[in-house]
Amino acid sequence: MAAGSNEKLMDIKEEKSVGGDPSTHWYYISKGRAIKSLLGGKPIKKLLDVGAGSGVFTKMLVDEGLAAHGVCVDPGYEDEFVGARRTDKIDYLRVVETVDADTILMIDVIEHVDDDVALVSDYAARAAPGTRFLFSVPAFQFLWSSHDEFLEHRRRYTLASLQKTVEAAGLTTLQTRYFFGMLFPAAAVMRLAENKKPQGAATSQLKSAPGWLNRSLVAMHDLERRVLFPFNRLAGVTAFCLAEKPMRAERLAQKQSAA
Repeated sequence: MAAGSNEKLMDIKEEKSVGGDPSTHWYYISKGRAIKSLLGGKPIKKLLDVGAGSGVFTKMLVDEGLAAHGVCVDPGYEDEFVGARRTDKIDYLRVVETVDADTILMIDVIEHVDDDVALVSDYAARAAPGTRFLFSVPAFQFLWSSHDEFLEHRRRYTLASLQKTVEAAGLTTLQTRYFFGMLFPAAAVMRLAENKKPQGAATSQLKSAPGWLNRSLVAMHDLERRVLFPFNRLAGVTAFCLAEKPMRAERLAQKQSAA
């Protein structure tokens, strides 16, 4: 997708459905920690968050000192939002012409567009060799439900189909994993049951939660992240892929000789 496209990417609908600040909701806390786990301890000089919505994940990374500076880009931003949110460490833009970040997030983005390969290819072509890309997408087409209809998804993915998309855009896959695996059995039962009923109004299945439940779900997914996440290529509600733009042959040779 070209930088000047007016395609609306952000999942702001989902963020609004949880009520209040998304950074306090178990889903965003747990996903943010999974993102940090995948990115590892490598310092991030400049982070580009594509289809960032409120910028919840960029704010987490910047606030915790894992990213020195962040740029949230989303064509749906309004002037008032941009003016109110901008800080000395985070910018909010509708488009970016120059992609100079060393790490690019596409968290719950590519499932919203008709041509996912074209969207990823646009940013991959403008990024420098060695730039890391982190993707998350909803997993497994058989879990399709009114939640996907509400969020205007085009598709859900497996690790294999996500990797195929990423590599078709010219990136090299580094890691793939499923997350929210402990929710997978319950989610599968609920969504398969829903799909057998007459179709009703599309609605988000992500809601606000009382404090005790919010804390319990954060703790549960902390356990999953430590024990299951590093190895989970079997099942989950979300699929992750960490990828990289390949370095040119001569730069790769220089890096290897210096190592």
